[in-house]
Amino acid sequence: MLVVLLGTGKRVVVRLAAAYAPEHVANVRRLAQARWWDGLSVYRVQENWVAQWGDRTERKPLPAGVTDRPAAEFEIAAFNPAQRMARPDPYSTASGITADGWPVATDGKAAWLTHCYASVGAARDALPSTGSGAELFTPIGQSARRLDRNYTVVGRIIEGMQWLSALPRADTPLGMYATPAEELTISTVRLASDLPAAERPRYQYRRADNPRFASAIRRRENPEPPTVPLGGASVCDVPLAVRRAP
Repeated sequence: MLVVLLGTGKRVVVRLAAAYAPEHVANVRRLAQARWWDGLSVYRVQENWVAQWGDRTERKPLPAGVTDRPAAEFEIAAFNPAQRMARPDPYSTASGITADGWPVATDGKAAWLTHCYASVGAARDALPSTGSGAELFTPIGQSARRLDRNYTVVGRIIEGMQWLSALPRADTPLGMYATPAEELTISTVRLASDLPAAERPRYQYRRADNPRFASAIRRRENPEPPTVPLGGASVCDVPLAVRRAP
């Protein structure tokens, strides 16, 4: 996990998708260990799209060991969800939730993690760039599914999403803040494993490989009256419950 302390004193915690994007997550870990993000900012907040953070100038040198162009990890090894959604959607022929709580989709040939609200992606320039992981973003409005298979999902925010989704929107092209004064400073970014044991946050996630989770999805797809059932739902509509470990 990444523990991000904002200049406001609020905390954002990111669960990293190491099993699905190992090279990008390795970069993210090295960036955190080098304290590369300390003092940088959230500099882009685009209405109904994304909040993005990192080095706005794109001039800060990457630390040693960070690969500028890791291998493409827009897709994952296989589509093997513990639970499947009842219907296809405009972006995939099938989708579902893995046993360990990640939303995934497929077109019948390839598989990928989906860009739902609170997912964390690696921003990049045009191909062949795949994004180093130094510039990260999260969807703050509707899901950003048209980014699927075009950007690497490196994680998901499991605490503090409200501090990013509630930021003032920038009234400029692409949502870039017009002045440095508008940006939200990032105080520190640390790996949870590098924090003193007493300060490490610990969480429990709801596994999907059980009948209760299947029932929760079916209720989401077919809610009880007076809500009108549609017989289906988006994979991004499925709550992925996480709580602090007692």
